[in-house]
Amino acid sequence: MPIQVLMPALSPTMTEGKIARWLKQEGDKVKSGDVLAEIETDKATMEVEAVDEGSLGKILVAGGTEGVKVNTPIALILEEGEDKGALTGAAASAAPAPKATAPAAVPATATPGATPLAQRMAEQAGVNLAGVAGSGSGGKVTRNDVAAAAAGAMPAAKANGGGRVFASPLARRIAEQKGLDLSRIAGSGPNGRIVKSDVEASASSPSRTAAAPAPRAPASQPTPAAAVIAGPTPHHLVPHSTMRKVIAKRLTESKQLVPHFYLTLDCEIDTLLKGREALNAQSPKDDGAYKLSVNDFVIKATAMALKKVPTANVSWSDEGMIVYERADISVAVAIPGGLITPIVFDAANKGLIQISNEMRDLAKRARDNKLKPEEFQGGTFSISNLGMYGIKHFEAVINPPQGGILAIGAGEQRAVVKNGQVTAANVMSVTLSADHRAIDGAVGAEFIATFKKLIEEPLSMLL
Repeated sequence: MPIQVLMPALSPTMTEGKIARWLKQEGDKVKSGDVLAEIETDKATMEVEAVDEGSLGKILVAGGTEGVKVNTPIALILEEGEDKGALTGAAASAAPAPKATAPAAVPATATPGATPLAQRMAEQAGVNLAGVAGSGSGGKVTRNDVAAAAAGAMPAAKANGGGRVFASPLARRIAEQKGLDLSRIAGSGPNGRIVKSDVEASASSPSRTAAAPAPRAPASQPTPAAAVIAGPTPHHLVPHSTMRKVIAKRLTESKQLVPHFYLTLDCEIDTLLKGREALNAQSPKDDGAYKLSVNDFVIKATAMALKKVPTANVSWSDEGMIVYERADISVAVAIPGGLITPIVFDAANKGLIQISNEMRDLAKRARDNKLKPEEFQGGTFSISNLGMYGIKHFEAVINPPQGGILAIGAGEQRAVVKNGQVTAANVMSVTLSADHRAIDGAVGAEFIATFKKLIEEPLSMLL
């Protein structure tokens, strides 16, 4: 019996991903540990390894296919001694059977035999937890069980009788723009789902599909928005990456659902700059060399301020307040096509050199799409630093479920008054964006004031 290779869940909240490319081809010999394919999630590209020996009998989902549900069969491996004849029945049974209707959603509080995350995922996906077998301790339903149930409930891409056509949103949009009839296009995506490449192939080969008849619009009908945007200006469509879609979804939800409030303080950083220069001058010239940045001090000061004001190191949930026992700092890093937030774990108990070395390694691997999911998913609080771009002040958007994010502006010389005298000082503006459900104004003020004291007196971070 051929062995199914399933779309893996590479993160706790992953429900679908993209097959970036296949590294093995049909007929290739594989052994346990061989990399079969690369999977693209919203933040990184991960590898799928073979867990059994044999040969890659059939690729069920082509490279480049988006929206592949977790636990969907993506390939079949033939065991030693099996021939290709065994693939016929296995390939047919690999596709999940369609169901007439999706199960009714069950309130998160109705199933005590499931983890809180599994309950939330089930409610969002419309999965009835009563019908899900749990694989966790004591038979508890876990997030992976819910993901598998949701994947099994997905209908086939096209009904046999020519019913509803299943296609990606981008494929539908391109087909509409080009006047193509989706019902006449064969899909190459999961379970026959029509994807962008199928529509483009049909558009380049008119004989493969007939255009859907365009209804005559009444004279009073307004011009479609797409036509207005296009106009006489040359343009082209750049499809959204998975990362960009997730960024748009999460930040839209954050601004719609999280009640933000903002607090800004100016921090004098002359002492910090002098201390940084002195420490960097002592850096050895061998393998132990380091180069501290202002951002390293910011990470350390943020973590220590959260440790001193633990009521700011929290997240809101409907069940109760989540109070974190350590400060794991997510740091926004710009990468091609978006941003990612690698985490410096337990930063309050790490030295500046360790933070600097970790951050340099994390940022490099982030830009190379080599971070592991656990290195950028989670964190208790975020930092976004645009000072290197000369930005003086900005207000960052909270990254749910975290309760706050600190926006760091550029350090610049400004006129300040000291002892009744006007003098010049290097000043950096910092702005706290806080979730008012979890953090009160007074708590936010105490936290940012504690941060200011630490950053202006960096030696106190060593005490």
